[in-house]
Amino acid sequence: MSEEFFGDEIFTLTDEEGNENEFELLGSTEIEGVTYLALEPVAENPEGEYVILKMEKDGDEDILVTIDDDEEFDRVADFFEDELFSEIDYDEEAPAEE
Repeated sequence: MSEEFFGDEIFTLTDEEGNENEFELLGSTEIEGVTYLALEPVAENPEGEYVILKMEKDGDEDILVTIDDDEEFDRVADFFEDELFSEIDYDEEAPAEE
């Protein structure tokens, strides 16, 4: 299993109605050969909500899709909550740039 944290990587995703929304990549992990991404909306998000999508192949192109299986989603969400996000100190101030 591999896991990564990202910073300032922005994805523009299009929903079923054709609306484009920007998301910041919080982290990714590979579980059983499938890559999952945790993404937070760039727009105001006071509750700190995020979405989890999985990467699939569409021909030669990688696409992000929702996770339809509840058991799979719960397993991946638990991983992100327990393994990745528990290590982030949200109260820590960013170092000042010189």
